[in-house]
Formats: sequence, C-alpha cells, structure tokens
Amino acid sequence: MKKKINVISLGCSKNLVDSELFLAQMAANGYSVSHNSDDSKARIVAINTCGFIGDAKEESVNTILGYADAKKRGIIDKLYVFGCLSERYKDDLQTEIPEVDGIYGKFQIRKMVEDLNADYKMSLSRKRYLTTPSHFAYLKISEGCNRTCSYCAIPKMTGKHKSVSIENLITEAKGLAESGVKELLIIAQDLSDYGRDIYKESGLARLIEELSQIEGIEWIKLHYAYPANFPFEILPVMREKPNVAKYLDIALQHCSNNILSLMRRNVTKESTIKLLDRIREEVPGIHLRTTMLVGHPGETDEDFEELKDFVRQMRFERLGVFIYSHEDGTIAGELYEDNIPAEVKQARADELMAIQQQIAAEISAAKIGQTIKVVIDRLEGDYFIGRTEYDSPEVDGEVLISATTKLTIGNYYMAKITSTDDFDLYGEIYPYILAPAIG
Repeated sequence: MKKKINVISLGCSKNLVDSELFLAQMAANGYSVSHNSDDSKARIVAINTCGFIGDAKEESVNTILGYADAKKRGIIDKLYVFGCLSERYKDDLQTEIPEVDGIYGKFQIRKMVEDLNADYKMSLSRKRYLTTPSHFAYLKISEGCNRTCSYCAIPKMTGKHKSVSIENLITEAKGLAESGVKELLIIAQDLSDYGRDIYKESGLARLIEELSQIEGIEWIKLHYAYPANFPFEILPVMREKPNVAKYLDIALQHCSNNILSLMRRNVTKESTIKLLDRIREEVPGIHLRTTMLVGHPGETDEDFEELKDFVRQMRFERLGVFIYSHEDGTIAGELYEDNIPAEVKQARADELMAIQQQIAAEISAAKIGQTIKVVIDRLEGDYFIGRTEYDSPEVDGEVLISATTKLTIGNYYMAKITSTDDFDLYGEIYPYILAPAIG
C-alpha cells in the first residue's frame, strides 16, 4: 500500500509553488499525495508555513499545534514543518513543539525528501504537482528580495534576490501549457528586480515577451512589482501582446512622504503619481492592483488623511489593506516604537477599505453592458464562477453566470455584464460564445 502524505500550504502563492515542487518529488517516489486535505488516511503531514506578519505566524503555529495533537492521539504518524516560519524560528519550534519529526527551512526541500527515505530527482527540480485548477498555474520567476523596507521580514527568510533564468522558465511554462494550463500568474517578491542579478539589467520584458509566444497560453498576469526602479520596458509588451493581461499588481504601501521615508521605500509621493500616470498612459485600460499598509510607527492622523485622499484621487481598480505588524528582526521592529493602538490601526484599515469599496462599486458599474472575455474557474451553487483578465484568483472580484447556461470549466467565453455588486460582476453568455483563442 502506498504511503500517503498530505501537504498543508499556508501563506502566499510563492509558498504554494514550493509545496507543488515538493509534492512532485514525493509523487515521483511512489507516494500518494494530497494537498490541504482532511483525508484521515494520510499518516504523514507536512506543513508549509508562513512567517510574514503576526496573523500569518499565529495561523502557522496553530496549524502545527493542531497536527501535533493529532499525532499524540495517533491520527497521524509523522509531522514535518517547512517554509518561512521554520526558516526564521527553527530553534523555537523544536523546543516548543517536540512532536514535530523534522523542521526545515524554506530552501531545504531536497533534505526533507531524503529524510522521508525518498530519492530527490534533479530531473524534476522544476516539475510541479499542480494544486490549482488545471487551467491556471503560478510561475515563480525569482526568490528573495534586495529591498530594505522597514516593516518587512521577508529578506531575513528568503535572502537576496535570485532570478530563475529565462531559459528555465520557458521550459517550465511550456510544460505547464502542454499539461493544459492556459493562464500563467507570474509571481515574485519583486518583479521589478527580475534578471538584474543574471543579465545586469531588467529581464522582465524579454521574459514576458517570450512567454507570450507559447502556444496555448491565453493570459499572463504580473504580480508584485516594486515602484522604485520600475522596468518601463514591460509597458509596451503589456500594451501590444494580446495575451499579456492589462493588469499589474504593484505594492505601493503608502503615499505620505513622511511614512515612505520611515518605511525606506526609496520613492516619494510625487514619483509614485508620475509612475502611475505613465503606466496608465502607456497601457490604456490597465487595471492596477495595489496594497496599502496602515498603522506603521509614526503614521499621524495627517498622514492617514493624505493616504485617503490619495486613494480617492488615484482610483485604483483593485486595492487591499494590511495592518502594520511589529516584527522581530525588521528595521521598524528594532528602531521604532509600535506606538499606534491596535484599535486605531483597525479603524484606519476599515475606513480605507470603505473608500475603496465605493470606488470599486463605481468601476464595476461602468462595466454594465460591456461584453468581456471570461474564464470559468468553477461551479458553485447556482452559478458558474469566472474571472476577467483584470482579476487574479482569490484576491480579486469574480464574474457570476447562471448555471442554467451550460459552460465548461477552464474555457474562455464572451460574457455580457448585466449587473454588479461592489466587487463582483454578474453576466450572461447569450448567444453561447466561446472566446477566440490567442496562444
């Protein structure tokens, strides 16, 4: 009987890719594998942890404790922990949770495979066991980060920025396309730095242009650009290549020059506005996703008012809000006092999201009557759930289409938008129209 291992992935999509690499190795060694499953037949559990902010750390620790208890009760036999939290707190985890059989850092997948008496296969080092729906996949193009943002512990866990070569990424992407993947979600801690360590200049535009030529790829979406040293060469590629989505996730965090300086972001409000104006001018119709961080030490009421006005002015199509978390080992954690009460941080986050909710509702309402290309992700209750090229899975809005229309999951259709709520769209496909293929 095959040994069965269940991998629990916590945190971001970059972690998910690491889990898929590990799962591929174990499957190649004859293991029966599952992902985020509650299947009690899996006697081995490996938890891929997140250590980004306080809430993520708490979720990771609670998940480990839950499975440690399951091991004590004989429900599972072995428990392994890897990823960002264990990269950062390995000694503490070993001391506090002795039920864990092995603790590994973010870059120790090979050792974990070998400790499970399996053979790490170099020929599969970029092969993945996909956990996403079969029509889309994440493509991680680099690891680590060279930035020194005050609030961020990620460089402590992932190290310096290290790009994957264009050649290796093209090979990986072609394999994904051959397996049926139609949408590539490009991810990195810092897209703006991609290729500078290998090619001594930004390689992002060249990479995306080559990816856009792969047969079968309908959409390519870019996630987590940094505003300083932004690679403007990518904009003509986004404008001219039909399967490069007019969508960019660029984390700005704030607009106040006071806070941007305290955050060590190496940009100003003025340079940020100039950047956003240029992106929108060079790529007409682009939808920008960003995140804002509230409650950073030193954020005054005036700074927050400035941020609210900035969000109203820039009218981001997509926006999320993080609450500052005081982290050990960060510049802010060492130099600043966490001097803003938790209730004030939460109130600011709620207020900013209320502003964004109104903006998103107005942007959504403007789409009523438009016919938009939509990919169908799943069937849920009375609706097929899809996305436009302006939406990424899990973080953005969706398109709901009545299940009375028979659609195929993973296919692309032209949908007429009939109504909206704040973040989601409702549409109909009538007459029945398949969207023309691009790749």
